[in-house]
Amino acid sequence: DDFDELVVSNNDVVLKNIAEDLRSHLPIEAMFNSEHQAAQKMHQHPLPMIHVDAFLYDDDFVDSLCEEGKMSRSYCTECGSYKTASLEFISHSFSLMELKFLYQHVLPDLTGKVVVDVGSRLGAVLFAGYLYSSASQLYGVEMNADFCQLQEMMIAKYEFIDRIKVVHADICTQASLLQKADVVVMNNVFEYFLDRQEQARAWVFIACNVRKRGSLLVTVPSLRESLSKLQTDIQLGQWVQEMQLNYDVYMEKDVDREALEQIHLYKIL
Repeated sequence: DDFDELVVSNNDVVLKNIAEDLRSHLPIEAMFNSEHQAAQKMHQHPLPMIHVDAFLYDDDFVDSLCEEGKMSRSYCTECGSYKTASLEFISHSFSLMELKFLYQHVLPDLTGKVVVDVGSRLGAVLFAGYLYSSASQLYGVEMNADFCQLQEMMIAKYEFIDRIKVVHADICTQASLLQKADVVVMNNVFEYFLDRQEQARAWVFIACNVRKRGSLLVTVPSLRESLSKLQTDIQLGQWVQEMQLNYDVYMEKDVDREALEQIHLYKIL
């Protein structure tokens, strides 16, 4: 048990080192100029919103950035006055806590299994899968060339090449990869990067190709929420069964239970 604990804590250190490496290659908002649509969608949000990547910046780190004046948790509602409101934060990555929850409490033993992360971005799901699971192969499918390059740098530096592969592509060109996947992970994957028509097309493609009986689908937010604003003929009851998750596995005070509750697990029927 002591040895297992040592290995787990060492893996935490490795992930934190990767996050530190990635921070040095990215602006604070962790978005590239090539992400025009995502930036535009955030600006159109009814309330001011800021992108803070949860893999790169935990709450303590955000606090220190606020103290240094590099980031703010609030905005002025009436310029020049003391009326302020909390900024809404959005992340396109899982935090370290969410990654550990995913691999240690949501997913079963992945020995010999294939994991596909749709919209792998910084590669957090892939790196955590390498460290916290025995998955035989972890594939990240990412449309943005800048993020693919960053992931490749980390894979090379940390010698993950034997089990991680990044595919620079639109997921709608990857039917055979989805068909062989045992686990598909989708974290806030389409809403900020595609218009509604493209989102609907992508979801229909996913529903047609993620069909291996008994395979697993992890989504943030729930499928019902993601599909509620779109026009598709996807019949959830005929495609998936939602699995109950225990969100109380971490009893520490600083655990963001609300974030964990956004993670949903489905079994393909």
